[in-house]
Amino acid sequence: MNLMIEAIYDGKAFLPVEPLFLRPDTRVKISVMTTESEQPASFLKVARSLELDGPEDWSAKLDEYLYGDKRTG
Repeated sequence: MNLMIEAIYDGKAFLPVEPLFLRPDTRVKISVMTTESEQPASFLKVARSLELDGPEDWSAKLDEYLYGDKRTG
């Protein structure tokens, strides 16, 4: 039997969106293709979306802000 299903991956297992009419313990082969909307967002898009409020020189003075003192490389 060939069957294409839509499923959601919860981090541990694939969960079918609709019920499957298979007996329990039926062995299957799975081929995974993600849809475009399910691709993870890039780090930069996520960081920009956070709209963090802080000094403009965070990257230039990161150690000073993290550790409270001026450290040299």
